[in-house]
Amino acid sequence: MSLLSGPSRFVTRASMVVALVSPSTSCKPAGGDNAAAGGATGGASTALTKPDTGALSKPAPDSFKVAVETSKGNFTILAHRNWSPRGVDRFYHLVELGYFDDVRFFRVLQGFMAQFGLSGDPRVNAAWEPLSIPDDSVKQSNKRGTVTFAKMDQPNTRSTQLFINYADNANLDAMGFSPIGEVIDGMAVVDSLYSAYGEGAPMGGGPDQGRIASEGNAYLTQNFPKLDFIRKARIVP
Repeated sequence: MSLLSGPSRFVTRASMVVALVSPSTSCKPAGGDNAAAGGATGGASTALTKPDTGALSKPAPDSFKVAVETSKGNFTILAHRNWSPRGVDRFYHLVELGYFDDVRFFRVLQGFMAQFGLSGDPRVNAAWEPLSIPDDSVKQSNKRGTVTFAKMDQPNTRSTQLFINYADNANLDAMGFSPIGEVIDGMAVVDSLYSAYGEGAPMGGGPDQGRIASEGNAYLTQNFPKLDFIRKARIVP
């Protein structure tokens, strides 16, 4: 899992170290191979449950836009490959595969960031957990509106989780958080994402990343029904 997704991926907020992704969290589905994501229709595609590592190694375009349709409205991300090549390649392929469809913004902290990227289908989380990518050097600062992969406090642990910075979080730069792009339209929508659940477990009363990984949207729908979510994310001209 990755910094912004679980108990062992860290980001600093002010002087507090916040666990964003937990390396000890198992992403294996609690219900076995037939476990399905709550709220999903028809289950995940084979491309998501059995990722083609060869296809994932292909480079993304130098830049591209992603239109993100959410439960609160729409926003657009512009990805820059020269900012973070490996990160942008991974983001491009995730969007192409429809990975973010029906994915919740499960960790939204006002004045800090909005985190997403754990699948609503436990089988997908299990398939992607081992597919981490090498770190990129930090070429851009984590300014308000930038989009960055979450990671653990260990090297080369980025996978599928990302966050959008609400503030100028320059303290994350020295920690190796390399922005991959920026929200160029619709930041007001990002600002409006539901945040009242606060910090995730065990540091707060919000969603537990381990349970999201193993139980998917069924857990979130039952326990955190007000979370906003991505309806779909697509690459656009």
